Amino acid sequence: MILQFVACARAAELRVSTAEVMDCLAQVRLVDMLDEKQVYAVLRANFAKSRREQRRFDHLYRLFFHELQVHEDAADADSLAVHRDAIQDSIKAAADHHPELAAIADFIAGDPAPYLQLLQQLQTEGDSHRQGLGSNLGALVRRFPVLRGLNRAAELVDRFLADHRDEIHWETRRQVQRHLKRRITVARDLLTREAVTETPVIRKHATGDDRKKPLGDLAFNALSPSEAIRLREAINRLVRKLKDTVGQRDAARSRGVMDVKKTLRRAARYQGVPLEIVLKKKPPRKARLVVLCDMSGSVWSSARFMLNILYSLQACFDRVRSFVFVAEVVEVTRFFDNHGVDRAIEKVLTEAGINYGASTDYGLTLRRFRRHHLDAVNKKTTVIVIGDGRSNYANPEGRILEEIRERCRRLVWLNPETEPFWYSGDSEMRTYQPICNEVWPCRNLNQLSAFVKNLVL
Repeated sequence: MILQFVACARAAELRVSTAEVMDCLAQVRLVDMLDEKQVYAVLRANFAKSRREQRRFDHLYRLFFHELQVHEDAADADSLAVHRDAIQDSIKAAADHHPELAAIADFIAGDPAPYLQLLQQLQTEGDSHRQGLGSNLGALVRRFPVLRGLNRAAELVDRFLADHRDEIHWETRRQVQRHLKRRITVARDLLTREAVTETPVIRKHATGDDRKKPLGDLAFNALSPSEAIRLREAINRLVRKLKDTVGQRDAARSRGVMDVKKTLRRAARYQGVPLEIVLKKKPPRKARLVVLCDMSGSVWSSARFMLNILYSLQACFDRVRSFVFVAEVVEVTRFFDNHGVDRAIEKVLTEAGINYGASTDYGLTLRRFRRHHLDAVNKKTTVIVIGDGRSNYANPEGRILEEIRERCRRLVWLNPETEPFWYSGDSEMRTYQPICNEVWPCRNLNQLSAFVKNLVL
């Protein structure tokens, strides 16, 4: 059973070496095999070597030892095995026209490794981003042949049982049909389920603990003029509070820690008694920010409040550089450097030179950002993307976002949409989310203030 699990894990591209398998087999002899917790602990310790792999291992363990184990009664196992093998051969015989049928036949016969490897290949093709279509439609196109193969396998099972109606007892025939149909149902569920990536755990944060009364729960794109004024006042209060907190923290840090060498030198003046304590003073480290703001539709209503807060707190950061985009990307930092926040936002809307009528294209934006502005990103930079990820089915260019993540200190995505809609329609969040270090909802003040506190404090 463990060797079968290893085969499935390797098919799902979990790295498991021969030495690790041998160590695991030696260790399971020391535990109670009837105690699942002990067996799980041994397997996880040997096969999940990092935090990045633990989530994928947990998924595969649950899949193999629980969801894929569709058992038949022991008394009828031999009878079912004979007919199951015959059905497997008949399904494989039709694999010339449907190549996926061979892996499906092995799966329903009890060997899930080839089918899991097939699903992994589909996922890998989806991650390559070499198709012109967006990844949502591409995923449907890639899964369709496998779904058609599953339907074909179900038809072949029914045909085999109908052709051998007189040879197989009716009760055995019913058991075989029920067993194989359950296996096909499990295979279909695996196909339609979202893939589990081994990226770091993405933190999705809810609203802050100190909610700003009902005003804090209102979506930015649903504010009336009077509510928008009240919201700006609440933002100003939040900014003042954060500045005070940061000032107190930096004042405490500026006192520094004791410099032992200088303190001992001073003590020589007083016969070795350290009457003067010398402290090391270290300037506070401030983050550098690069902000990419989608200016289309309801996204901009959230982005403008975010820019308002960031530039009001500019003293808390070493540098803030801002870029806005619809399809093309333009730097607007100069507006905030030369004007107040409100006036700068007005100039961004009127003088940035953006074609607001263009279709949003995140892939084109990322290509142009890499070509003209990638030097703004380094290991001291936190990159913040504000957008809903809706790219009108264009190529999302996930590889460029990965390149940006490798260059920066931290990549954060703020999405103003309600979370259930992140993966619907032309949204590319299923592509972007695994790449980012963190993903936050930011459709109201409570969510936005929770992120800003995390960023500043």
